[in-house]
Amino acid sequence: MNNSFKIAGGVALVALVWVVSGLFSGAEDKTMVASDKSSEALSQVRTMHSSAQAHHSSLVLFGRTEGVRSVQIKVETDGRIVDVPLKKGSSVKKGDVIARMAMADRQARLKEAKALVKRYAIAYEAAKKLSQKQFRSKVQLAESVSNLESAKAALRSISVDIERTAVRAPFDGILNDVGVEVGDYVAIGDVSASLVDLDPILVVGEVTEQASSLLSIGDTASIKLTGSDSMDGTVSYISKVGSNETRTFRIEVSLANPGGVISEGLTAELRLKQGLIKAHFLSPAALTLNDLGELGVKAVNSGNRVQFHKVQIIDDTQQGIWLSGLPDEVDLIVVGQEFVRPNQKVKSIKGDGEGAS
Repeated sequence: MNNSFKIAGGVALVALVWVVSGLFSGAEDKTMVASDKSSEALSQVRTMHSSAQAHHSSLVLFGRTEGVRSVQIKVETDGRIVDVPLKKGSSVKKGDVIARMAMADRQARLKEAKALVKRYAIAYEAAKKLSQKQFRSKVQLAESVSNLESAKAALRSISVDIERTAVRAPFDGILNDVGVEVGDYVAIGDVSASLVDLDPILVVGEVTEQASSLLSIGDTASIKLTGSDSMDGTVSYISKVGSNETRTFRIEVSLANPGGVISEGLTAELRLKQGLIKAHFLSPAALTLNDLGELGVKAVNSGNRVQFHKVQIIDDTQQGIWLSGLPDEVDLIVVGQEFVRPNQKVKSIKGDGEGAS
């Protein structure tokens, strides 16, 4: 009996030791597994080291074409239209007749005015001779002078009125519209036609206050119209008054346009050079947005934590984009940036294949 109890007690003791050792071993295994999982939980991203470079900054914006000047040609005398020799869309030279009005009684009034001038001129000469011989008073001589000047003024008035019966182009340009037809009666101030000068043509855009301060009259600008090659123009105007609504400033770029080939109202891309600036060059695929919807890129700092940098695109080319707003030296996340958040610790893999934990 005593031996049996001893054997049973020994077996129970061995079993207890075995169970307890298993518990400690399992806890150690779980701790090791948890540690391994914690290490594996770090997200992997691919990074690329980027250094800022000196780059000729360009401001790109969209504008529209406008004629360098445009007028509505108004008639300066009353009359009935008897001839409209030019059609809308025609090219005209300064002085070309756009419309002509009937003379009516103007020729008769012209003859009458000429006759009066001749009459009063003779009367003045006679009065002057008599005055010199003291047969006429100075008052009578002054009256003769007044009559002659009034007659000359009337002659000039009718002559000008006759000239105004021909509506002429005030400058070279394109006849954009003709608003009269033969038989129409027009009065002073009525619009007869509209004329636009397209050479040079203006490309008009709006820039921010900061951008306008970097531009100067005479700067070269690259202009691209839909379906055409780039052309060089010159900045000819920078507004000193900003828009109350948009807080932007109007700029005008002059572009040679012989023959008016480029029409008014076309959409144009303007590329304006703004001098050297430090910038980073990378693929647009690296761009991302933060929670506020701001454009930027994500980078990894020395502690392998993610940082968001707000950036500004200063140039866009077919090979990539140039960005400002980054430190001179930075490790940019180029793959996986959408799956990590700022301040998150990550495992980065360098672009050349070397990893950093």
